[in-house]
Amino acid sequence: MRPEPYGNPDEAPSQSPLRVAVVSMHTSPADRPGKGDAGGLNVLVLESAMALAARGNQVDIFTRSMAAPRAESLAPGVMLYALETGGGIVRKHELPNLADAFGAQLERAALAANEAYDVIHAHYWLSGLAALPVSLSLGMPIVQSFHTLAEEKNRRLGADDRPEPERRLLTERYLAGEVDAIAAVSRAEIDVLCDGVGAPAERVWLVPPAVDTQLFQPAPLASRLEVRARLGVRQEDGLVVCVGRVQPLKGQDLAVRMLQHLPGAVLVLAGDATPGSERFLESLHDLARELGVERRVRHIGSLERDALAQLLDAADVVVVPSRSESFGLVPLEAAATGTPVVASRVGGLVESVVDGETGILVDGRDPMDWADAVGSILDDDDLQVELGLAGRRAASRRDWQDVAHELETVYRATVRGRSV
Repeated sequence: MRPEPYGNPDEAPSQSPLRVAVVSMHTSPADRPGKGDAGGLNVLVLESAMALAARGNQVDIFTRSMAAPRAESLAPGVMLYALETGGGIVRKHELPNLADAFGAQLERAALAANEAYDVIHAHYWLSGLAALPVSLSLGMPIVQSFHTLAEEKNRRLGADDRPEPERRLLTERYLAGEVDAIAAVSRAEIDVLCDGVGAPAERVWLVPPAVDTQLFQPAPLASRLEVRARLGVRQEDGLVVCVGRVQPLKGQDLAVRMLQHLPGAVLVLAGDATPGSERFLESLHDLARELGVERRVRHIGSLERDALAQLLDAADVVVVPSRSESFGLVPLEAAATGTPVVASRVGGLVESVVDGETGILVDGRDPMDWADAVGSILDDDDLQVELGLAGRRAASRRDWQDVAHELETVYRATVRGRSV
């Protein structure tokens, strides 16, 4: 049986506003998703922070600066503090060595704050590694969100992917046992946390992300045609879009292989190569030439959020061929624009795509199976509209205020737990 989050997520908070220290050490929520190490985590951190602030809470976000330290307001009630640690660009695999120094800066910043923080919320294992000692030193409760887990990533490695290091595996297991609460994004993540990582079920809460349905929404036909024209996609072509940082785990090679069996389709890859995966991006171009589909592949790099919304809306199908996803925001954003999704039947994608209702889930990684699924939508206008309408309805059932409400419940439970 899957563990359920403890507490009552519908409990209406009646206490005074909270002061929350959000830690995102390795990537700033102000960075553009799809660029560098920025992705769905960045979107979740920023959107939930703004929603928490809109409910009257004060949220301070701490990240690592690669230049001089700085402070900036991201929204009313949301401050970003970039702490200088290590100096310059540091490869992600070297960042654990900076966790102690970053944590020391975080503790100084917390002590210097006008009012004490009620809770720390650490995003990703590196943030937990840095923030847990601060929590212990200052007696503040700490909530951890992992977003991805080494235990799951190592099960589903691509041919060119390196396994996550033992240090990360051990750190995630340690954090899962030490933090006051874990905010998980899907039931699939809860399964891995409790069965694979050893997290105590009573400390795990389910808080799935949401989507901004004002930004991600169906646009007029003229807007869609304009986007397609800019991409050099003819009206009669099927437009297939794959969004995400370019790396083996995201499986863009499968999307390219699939294209060989879809002669009337154009594939657009949106996202930059993750640092260290530049060769994988080159291999995608090599693969497209080898299969003779290079004229039907467009790599357009990362996009600003409004441009991404326009691209997802202009697409006929959005594909998510990831080997592993804790949740997957892209399928939800695509659904909000009314675009059907074809995704891997793995992890949280099973929860963000309703198979046969908002899209199609595919077992395995056979390019022909993927082409059949995508082709079934491209060849059936009625099915495309039916899936799109259902996706829009599903995406509209939850917004970021719901996420903020549930996070408040988690935070207050940890504060009460410390006071008992």
